[in-house]
Amino acid sequence: MTARRWIEHWDPEDEGFWEDGGKRIAHRNLFFSVLSEHIGFSVWTLWSVLVLFMGPEYGLSPADKFLLTSVVTLVGAVVRVPYTFAVAVFGGRNWTIVSAGLLLVPTVAAFAVMHPGTSFATFLWVGLLAGIGGGNFASSMTNINAFFPMRRKGWALGLNAGGGNVGVPVIQLAALAVIGAGGGPRVLLGIYIPLIVVAAVLAALFMDNLASVRNDTGAAVHAAKDAHTWIMAFLYVGTFGSFIGYSFAFGQVLTNQFGRTPLQASYLTFIGPLLGSLIRPVGGRLADRYGGARITLWNFVAMAAATAALIAAGERGSLPLFVAVFVVLFVLSGLGNGSTYKMIPGIFQTKALAKGLVGEEAAAHARRLSGAAMGLIGAVGALGGVGINLAFRQSFLSYGSGTGAFVAFLVFYGAAFAVTYAVYLRRTGGGGAPAGATTAGAEPRLGYAEV
Repeated sequence: MTARRWIEHWDPEDEGFWEDGGKRIAHRNLFFSVLSEHIGFSVWTLWSVLVLFMGPEYGLSPADKFLLTSVVTLVGAVVRVPYTFAVAVFGGRNWTIVSAGLLLVPTVAAFAVMHPGTSFATFLWVGLLAGIGGGNFASSMTNINAFFPMRRKGWALGLNAGGGNVGVPVIQLAALAVIGAGGGPRVLLGIYIPLIVVAAVLAALFMDNLASVRNDTGAAVHAAKDAHTWIMAFLYVGTFGSFIGYSFAFGQVLTNQFGRTPLQASYLTFIGPLLGSLIRPVGGRLADRYGGARITLWNFVAMAAATAALIAAGERGSLPLFVAVFVVLFVLSGLGNGSTYKMIPGIFQTKALAKGLVGEEAAAHARRLSGAAMGLIGAVGALGGVGINLAFRQSFLSYGSGTGAFVAFLVFYGAAFAVTYAVYLRRTGGGGAPAGATTAGAEPRLGYAEV
């Protein structure tokens, strides 16, 4: 095993190539990619746990804590863009090693400053560092997208993302165990430092670089100019933005709106992110079978209904109903994460076929553009988490509860439903002609219902 491994030929669409070793290599890279991304998510969402245990002696108001988690989420969103293209510059294996190692910086910094008397400005700067953990998702998804054939992308991307997302509930459970055993936040940080080193070493030993994934600024520019990149980014704000935003905010909502103690909140906060993470591959699998657009459409209907139920539960002051519905909303966000990410390569594949490309040429074109688009879509989607935390901050400042924020989220899910239907599922032409039909002198409308 060499210190720097590159695979020169990679053609997963070829059934013979796939069965004769390609599948084994892809699954091995998927496993270790998930491990590194999992640790990255844990570090990124670290402050969603730490703020719960920063009591009055830390001198932070609820608004300060929401601002702190917003900053962490913001950085995690922004760094997703360079992390996406780092895979093509350095290689998927090489960048996984580097990105895993970089997680030591925010973890060690948090270990050093986590005590009463530290200024709020210092906490903000250390929170900025933790945001780099959010970038691991983008590089991991771009890398794994190149390893798998189109027919298995929904499952593979869903499993990759879901395994990473599980880092959110895992660190929440770890915090619960540490605090329950009488330890403090610094004990939790001390546990993660060696885990980061292990993830980097395993990536070095067992992952590969694909020579076919080269830095392609043309793909980035092309993806940025494509309207579908930004439409899918909008939809991803509603799915992943909800997941990461609620993951950061759920515990604070329970403590501020329902008067739960940090320990009581910790017993509840991990359930939603855990189920939302585990179901993400299911969303990808359903999208493989029925079409991502269809699953995404009805998922937004269900998210809107759950949000309306949350508003009612909050107005009634019913904690059991509120927690139960919030968990359902987490599950739906995870399901939608899987279906929306399956749509991305499908959309570019459809456009490639419409241009007259066929076979591996069409697949390569779709991989090239969808890989570039994923970084932009992932970054904008994560910004939804920033919006959610800022919305909660303003809602608690203005109304003393999260109701105002939930009303805004309900309106957004309605808009996302409308966009999904109008762009990807609406039938055109008389007599119920399917999308993709055309009339004389008219531009053909591509059919995306199966993406």
